[in-house]
Amino acid sequence: QPVESGGGLVESGGSLTLTCATSGRTSAFEGYALGWFRQAPGQEQDFVAAINWNGAKTYYGDSVKGRFTISRDNNKKSVYLQMNNLNPDDTAVYYCALDPYGEGGPLLNRYDDWGQGTQVTVSS
Repeated sequence: QPVESGGGLVESGGSLTLTCATSGRTSAFEGYALGWFRQAPGQEQDFVAAINWNGAKTYYGDSVKGRFTISRDNNKKSVYLQMNNLNPDDTAVYYCALDPYGEGGPLLNRYDDWGQGTQVTVSS
């Protein structure tokens, strides 16, 4: 199960870096794509970013393009989400998920293993 960390409270315009670390399937980590999704209270889950198995392809939701960057370190079996220029609309619980097919992308049904989430709160 992936484990997210790095959430917290930040002022508008600030930055945070989220980390998704994997366990259990670490021997096969290199074959997995990983995605970040978020969910604000009362709203549906929203695609944020994804990265394919070798890092050659990245995907971003429209609302975060140009502000967020996803990357991975297969040696550390981790994926990172660098979030810059945060605004209150970015406030949500952020979830990391594994795609065993390796391609990633915005479709929820590609992902079969989800973390517990980490809270990001952006104050105005």
